[in-house]
Amino acid sequence: MEDDDILDAQGSSEGPQQRPQSLMLTFFGNHVLAEGDLCVYSGSIIDVLGRVGVGEQAVRSTLTRMVNRGLLRRQREGRKMFFGLTPQASRVLEDGRTRIWHQGAVNDDWDGSWTLLGFSLPDSWKRQRHDLRSRLTWSGFGALYSGLWIAPGKVDVAAVVAELGLADHVKIFHAQADDATDIAQMIHGAWDLESIAARYVTFDKRWTALLDAGPGDDPIGTRLRLVSEWLWTIRTDPRLPARHLPPDWPARPAQETFRRVAEHTERPARLMARALLETTQLR
Repeated sequence: MEDDDILDAQGSSEGPQQRPQSLMLTFFGNHVLAEGDLCVYSGSIIDVLGRVGVGEQAVRSTLTRMVNRGLLRRQREGRKMFFGLTPQASRVLEDGRTRIWHQGAVNDDWDGSWTLLGFSLPDSWKRQRHDLRSRLTWSGFGALYSGLWIAPGKVDVAAVVAELGLADHVKIFHAQADDATDIAQMIHGAWDLESIAARYVTFDKRWTALLDAGPGDDPIGTRLRLVSEWLWTIRTDPRLPARHLPPDWPARPAQETFRRVAEHTERPARLMARALLETTQLR
């Protein structure tokens, strides 16, 4: 299981094409995570995801697949089936919530420290290598060299390595760069800044138009799209130190747009969810 399987969407700098599983987890993050042990009726899930273009059959197959992968738990109440989060999915969504609502996309208070992670895996471990690289990307790392990855700040990545069963193949260091190191040049080499910037520009253009229109007739669907697209936008951004980025770095205006649309839709979406969603306590 990789976090990018859960939180990412397919797409390019032109914008995301959301995976049903990504939208599903965003739905649970929006309406279930903060409520504790809560299950949602499958019909309610079909209704909400249908508002963002996911058909009933796709919703049902995604629910089944996510139960099989240990991301959702199933609970029957009479003739109805309800679904709730597993601890594994809650962990990933808590991480996403921290990235979205607490850390932000702009790093103005970097302390000059870096986390370095070196690894050496057998050539036959292609899946393990892919899993590690995916999790490192989500954790803010970029490839300094093929087996040496780096992230700004002190990143606690030991739990990720242990979860993947790779602790014996990984070494982690916390350090500061020597004065001889051109940090801006290093950042350009380790991360695809053009691609990261393009995501922010695309997001900002798409959602600025909604600021004057209000939440519209479907705030629950609007908020689901908003959070899903913001997750897609920030997924490959390690929150690089702002002072080493171009002065016109687009993360700041995009984040302001996200927060303003989020503020406009928060209460209408919450009220709509109370009216639409049939829920029960998880046993």
